[in-house]
Amino acid sequence: MSALLSNAILLSLFIFVLAMVLTSIRLFKGPSAQDRVLALDYLYIIAMLMMLVLGIRYASDMYFEAALLIALFGFVASFALAKFLLRGEVIE
Repeated sequence: MSALLSNAILLSLFIFVLAMVLTSIRLFKGPSAQDRVLALDYLYIIAMLMMLVLGIRYASDMYFEAALLIALFGFVASFALAKFLLRGEVIE
C-alpha cells in the first residue's frame, strides 16, 4: 500500500471518529426525539463508512459484509423508530 493511501485512510478514520463523537453528543443532548433518531441514523452511517475504509485498509471482504449488515439493520431500525415516533407503536 502506498504512503499516500495509508495517510488518507488514517485521516479519514480520524475524521470519522471525530464525527462519531460530535454525533454522540447530539444523541445524548438532543432537544427532541427526532434529533436523537437522526443522530442514531448518522451514527450507523458513519459506522458503515468506517467498516468500508477498514475493508480497504486490510483488504478483507469481511469488513464489506459487516458494512452491508450494518446498512441493512440501520435501515430497518430507522424505519421502526420513525413509525414509532409517528404513531406511538411499531406493530399494529
